[in-house]
Amino acid sequence: MSGATGKRDADARRRLVDRRAELERLTAASRDELRPVELDQALQGRLSRMDALQVQAMSIETGRRRTVELGRIAAALARIEAGEFGECLSCGEEIAPRRLELDPTAAVCIDCAREGERGG
Repeated sequence: MSGATGKRDADARRRLVDRRAELERLTAASRDELRPVELDQALQGRLSRMDALQVQAMSIETGRRRTVELGRIAAALARIEAGEFGECLSCGEEIAPRRLELDPTAAVCIDCAREGERGG
């Protein structure tokens, strides 16, 4: 591993660990929004219930997205540990450093990502 690669990996690891901690903190802070919505009209009006259900649905989707991102972070950290960070999982070529700088969870090079979008 060259010095530049080692620094790149260390920088990526730090960013990934920081982002994972932030996502875990946000997940813990939003647990109240996932409580079941009270449906008793004597306790809460119809519009308030609808609003609470909408907030709950948005929280569920946000939680799903966080879970997906946490999975991508775990996979990127595993690639760093295995010495495979920065290698495209599809073609084996190097992922552009700028792409990894923008998204350290990127697992494929831009060419393979475009090919995947086209369904190829």
